[in-house]
Amino acid sequence: MTTEATADPTACAWCGVGFPIGARRVPGGLRCEACGVVTTAPWPTDDELDAAYAGFYRPESGRFSGPLDRLLALSRGRLATHLDAVAPAGPVLDVGAGDGTLVRAIRRTGRDAIGLERARPDMRDAAPSDLEAEDTRYAAVVFWHVLEHLRDPADQLAAAARLLRPGGILVVAVPNAASLQARLFGHDWLALDLPRHLTHLHPRALETRAHELSLTVLRRSQLRGGQVLFGWIHGLTRRLTGLDLYDAIRRAEAQQTPHTGPRRALTLLAGTALAPLALLGVAVEVATRRSGTIYLELQR
Repeated sequence: MTTEATADPTACAWCGVGFPIGARRVPGGLRCEACGVVTTAPWPTDDELDAAYAGFYRPESGRFSGPLDRLLALSRGRLATHLDAVAPAGPVLDVGAGDGTLVRAIRRTGRDAIGLERARPDMRDAAPSDLEAEDTRYAAVVFWHVLEHLRDPADQLAAAARLLRPGGILVVAVPNAASLQARLFGHDWLALDLPRHLTHLHPRALETRAHELSLTVLRRSQLRGGQVLFGWIHGLTRRLTGLDLYDAIRRAEAQQTPHTGPRRALTLLAGTALAPLALLGVAVEVATRRSGTIYLELQR
């Protein structure tokens, strides 16, 4: 995989098959003819990614305005409770733990939990592959909207599977590049998130890899992975008005483009007005099993 600035990748970041000259270009990057996964193109350098994650992306004060950070914490609490109910005894590993919300929620259930996140003193700066030489094996490993951020996602998924105890649970939530909203909104799709999202996955590729790793699919969900309804509201607002709803709901210090009071109010009003249409989009996605998020629970 080339790491030169503004250069296209030479191979699929998911399966490793090389791209031919004239590889099919779609919103986000290059589509692999072997596995169907899209690899971000141009392929960002480490410096470009550092800049993309700096500052506004996740400030210490939190990302969202109003009660949205609290709602996010509530959803992580529900995931922690669910994992405690379905996973065997033992610690939980949260890959890409962010500010540690899920780690803290898991610890409140009485389990030990370890978070992996770069540049945070309360987390380990490591990848699953870095932990394989250690003795600890985990009751559950979580990739919550993280796999798409990794340069070697298939390899890290395999490492996570090897870190599981027998009967352990691997939770994966990623944007679904084969969803109706991805197809409809194209470059305006919320979960494209370039250049931070390096691979754009679809269910068949993810489940094929799970089968190769001898993991059993315990649960698929069209809604549990989050970002489904908001993906529709954001996409409709962006496509019909040109306004960025995701920026508008974030705190001022977490906005990529600063929003004045009137512009923010107009954006929120547009999003609210388009919510009924977005609900219809969600219903169609769920009925056709082409939801905006892939959610899988896999068992070793």
